[in-house]
Amino acid sequence: MKLEPLHGWDMTPREAVALQRELRERLVPRPPRGLKVERVAGADISMLRGEDTAYGGFVVLDAGTLEPVARASAAVKLGFPYVPGLLSFRELPVLAGAWERLEVRPDVLIFDGQGTAHPRRFGLACHGGMLFDVPSIGCAKSLLVGEHGPLGEERGAMTELFHRGEVVGMAVRTRPKVQPVYVSPGHRMDLRTAVELVLRVTTRYREPETTRHAHRLVNEVRRAARAG
Repeated sequence: MKLEPLHGWDMTPREAVALQRELRERLVPRPPRGLKVERVAGADISMLRGEDTAYGGFVVLDAGTLEPVARASAAVKLGFPYVPGLLSFRELPVLAGAWERLEVRPDVLIFDGQGTAHPRRFGLACHGGMLFDVPSIGCAKSLLVGEHGPLGEERGAMTELFHRGEVVGMAVRTRPKVQPVYVSPGHRMDLRTAVELVLRVTTRYREPETTRHAHRLVNEVRRAARAG
């Protein structure tokens, strides 16, 4: 898949924070008119602590059957330190390598991370959606910012996630009596559509099938590289 550069990656954490604030103003907080989701992709990376190479990948699923229709991966040397709130600058160059090998374009991307539920409202899913020019969603297993009230025990129960007086996402129960996931819109997405799509692609497990397939792929690739 051809990738148009959004910006360079050689920068300091302070410069990255400034760039997040600049790019935040360019986010589109609504899905494209008439969005029809036939293919939805998950993105993930895998790495071992202390190593300087990460393995990134995408798995595209048929939105109706949730069966994989395409996948791609890449091994890329990390160029940015681990800094809370700046995860996208560490992970997206890895995912960009995999994106260029992907042969089927998804209609929506779901990231295992935050969208607008971020200190500067510009998490991995926002940055990634803008970079790959695809409507995007953040679906995280833990909170980076914000708090929420109680929610019901049934699948589909949800409650708004607040940070500094603003709704930044939704806590969503994807399985009865399991911990919720935290859904927030990325680029070209709104919260209602994001929650609907996450529930649509989540079946027997807490995480959406997109995340599960992508996670399995990158771990397989990492293990194969180390074994080879």
